[in-house]
Amino acid sequence: MSETLREKIRTQAGNQCGYCRSLQKYVLGLLEIEHIIPKAKGGTEDEDNLWLACRLCNGYKGIQTDAIDPVTGRRVKLFNPRKQEWSRHFEWGEDGTQIIGRTACGRVTVIALQLNNIVSVTVRQQWVLAGWHPPKEI
Repeated sequence: MSETLREKIRTQAGNQCGYCRSLQKYVLGLLEIEHIIPKAKGGTEDEDNLWLACRLCNGYKGIQTDAIDPVTGRRVKLFNPRKQEWSRHFEWGEDGTQIIGRTACGRVTVIALQLNNIVSVTVRQQWVLAGWHPPKEI
């Protein structure tokens, strides 16, 4: 993948994880270019299949593309940060540290990517105290 394409995706994503909304300036290590549809499941390196994700979100996502919604029991596709609006599917909990799924897509993504894992919530608590979180929508 060319450096030009990497920079284009970083710019399009606002240097922010498409899933947990962590900003590059607050994350240790570079945010990763992730495949929305994993290569192992036929995904390509075309721009429309690439977005920015933090290491935790990308690692938890792995090759997942869908999951069972605990409310409806239906299999639902995971959130696509390139094509879907974050605030339609998610919201921040009252204290700004937890991500709440507002839709079936949001709920399965919160669960599959473990968006409220203990490490993320603990770090977000400190970001809230510093006045850095929750991030503004891009």
